[in-house]
Amino acid sequence: MRTTLTLEDDVTVMLKKVQHELHLPFKKLINDSIREGLSRFTAHKSKPRKRFETQSVSVGECFVHNLDNISEVLAITEGESYK
Repeated sequence: MRTTLTLEDDVTVMLKKVQHELHLPFKKLINDSIREGLSRFTAHKSKPRKRFETQSVSVGECFVHNLDNISEVLAITEGESYK
């Protein structure tokens, strides 16, 4: 397949450096780089993720039975001088 590809400047610099070091044709370097990147991307996606669980902690009974009135909650928890 033939296509036009616009590369960002930093990518071009890295590709030119690798091309110079490995003495590869630019077309082969691009194809190998894309192939390697895609294989890493698909390998990363297929790994099963470790399940994350948060440990629960008992904090005891709630001191305020109705949380609808914020002023009342603050008065009970911080005292009347909360304002």
